[in-house]
Amino acid sequence: MGTRVEKLQRKNKREIIVVCHNIRSAFNIGSIFRTADGAGVAGVYLTGYSPAPPHPGISKTALGAEGSVFWKKFSKIDDSFRFLKKNNYEIAALEQDEKSISLDKFKPKRKIALILGNEVRGLSPAILRKCDKIIEIPMQGKKESLNVSVAFGIAAYSLAMNSDQ
Repeated sequence: MGTRVEKLQRKNKREIIVVCHNIRSAFNIGSIFRTADGAGVAGVYLTGYSPAPPHPGISKTALGAEGSVFWKKFSKIDDSFRFLKKNNYEIAALEQDEKSISLDKFKPKRKIALILGNEVRGLSPAILRKCDKIIEIPMQGKKESLNVSVAFGIAAYSLAMNSDQ
């Protein structure tokens, strides 16, 4: 019969990896794990000073998802980029930038690695230059951004359920 997650993973039309770079909050990382599990994301890569399991803050919000979703810790983001490029991932930063395109206009051509950055500073220009695409979630209100784990949830479900691969 299979679990609900297994069923969703079978429905996903594209493999997705999320890379969390220099995300300081263990609670945000835990939320990303929980959402990754629900959306059928293939793995969570943690880079820079992003906290990694086991961690009480991650466990508090992940509710066990840190044990059901594959994860790997890279000390440097460049190490994760080398792995992703070698394995034919399209690398997309989730960031507001003058070169970004709207999430609903983004049509990946292959497996996707979604790069998330620091809650306050986002991703550096150097990292953005290494990405194949920069995508953003259009904002309608007065606030210019969403919490990183909320933004990931929107992007993960959009990419998982609305791809043509």
